[in-house]
Amino acid sequence: METGVGLPTTVPDVTGARLTGWAREAENLGFASLGVLDRLVYDNYESLTSLAAAAAVTERIRLTSSILIAAYRPGTAVLAKQAATVHALSGGRLTLGVAAGGRDDDFRATGASYGDRGRRLDGIIAELKETWAGRGPVPGIGPAFAEDGRPELIVGGHTPAAMARAARHADGWIAGGSSATGYADLAQRAREAWRTAGRPDKPRLVALVYACLGPGARDIAESYLRSYYAFIGPKAEMAAKAVVIGAEALRDTVTAYEEAGCDELLIFPCTADPGQLELLAKASLG
Repeated sequence: METGVGLPTTVPDVTGARLTGWAREAENLGFASLGVLDRLVYDNYESLTSLAAAAAVTERIRLTSSILIAAYRPGTAVLAKQAATVHALSGGRLTLGVAAGGRDDDFRATGASYGDRGRRLDGIIAELKETWAGRGPVPGIGPAFAEDGRPELIVGGHTPAAMARAARHADGWIAGGSSATGYADLAQRAREAWRTAGRPDKPRLVALVYACLGPGARDIAESYLRSYYAFIGPKAEMAAKAVVIGAEALRDTVTAYEEAGCDELLIFPCTADPGQLELLAKASLG
């Protein structure tokens, strides 16, 4: 199993210098990828812009939107161009993860409809692939991938509709906010969705967890996650309590996800303190 780390784009103590420094050091430490969370109506750094900044200061590490809420973006052509640019700037290192999303205020902010977001996401993914192949409704965008091919595509979501969407359109599937215990069942459902769709290949299976290590880790993590997940009401407390605290717990979590069939685990931080990255690497990369 590969191990990646999240860019701290949504944490309270992030700065531009810390973000790019984190990206450089994550590559130096040996993480397989850098992930980003996506929110619009929140005090965070925008996802694709952050990955472009990371691309400029790294050479090898994969860049992953984990996930991008594509359906609140008002135009697929713009998204296709943005993704093409990040992919080209990075030398073909972009993995574009997308999902339907669950915050209606993000959609209201751009004037996008919320209730039909799943159906529209199906159309967006299909149009992205057509555009990148030079066959989309807007000519001249796709050829940016002539040298490196299109990005790897992964789709997130735990519902049967999300699993089926991944099997129709994507190279893999990503779970967010599950436990290692629950992940084995979800991974099996993703493989079954691939078989149901008649695909001879297997999905690349990805997951993410939150972790915080070092002095005051519990307070730092829970304060951040309660704020980030405030939109889900009482369940925000459950999300805060699910964070992995301590090096031994993180090592056990990595092992459990590997045993559950995960191909890549992304570890998301709760602080942008540079020392946190070193602690995460020491505990998870061994």
